[in-house]
Amino acid sequence: MSVKINRTQHSITVRATHWLNVLCMTGMFMSGWEIYNASPIYNFHFPSFLTLGGWLGGAIGWHLAVMWIMFFNGALYLIHGLLSGHLKSDIFSFSLADLRKDLLLSIRLKISHKHQSYNAVQKASYVAVIGLLMFLVISGMAIWKPVQLSWLTNMMGGFDTARVVHFYSMSLTGLFIIVHIIMVLLFPKTLIGMFSGGKRD
Repeated sequence: MSVKINRTQHSITVRATHWLNVLCMTGMFMSGWEIYNASPIYNFHFPSFLTLGGWLGGAIGWHLAVMWIMFFNGALYLIHGLLSGHLKSDIFSFSLADLRKDLLLSIRLKISHKHQSYNAVQKASYVAVIGLLMFLVISGMAIWKPVQLSWLTNMMGGFDTARVVHFYSMSLTGLFIIVHIIMVLLFPKTLIGMFSGGKRD
């Protein structure tokens, strides 16, 4: 079964889920930082103006509410990506040789950034962030339900280890977002395409 997509670079589904995900990620980060501040892993706190919820209970409420919106939004993106061929043709269509070549070009600042396609480094980055989001979900479930899902919490090395995995998965996802924003600033046409859809030749 396949779904015929229009001749734009980004379909309406991809664009809608992308921008909803921006809002969801903002809410997840800010509420997550408030939860972290209530019992920090390391000797620092996130500034209060960057947090959401006001206190631990409020932050958990926000975190769980946004989590479900993000879950269904992500499910819609994945289903559409599988049925339309977007994931296969635009994200997972690279080899290790392609990645090595484009990585060397990136290091030498000679990588091309075509408006209508992703290079291998971009594709690998998207694959990596999908993996990070899976780690975030799994570790988050282990933290949220450590008794009911004790098998999962134990598999991750216990509650404290699951928190550390969650923290570093969040940090690496944040790093991806920072790099993503920098690339958008360097190539602003990509931002226009995410609003208009762009044109695919």
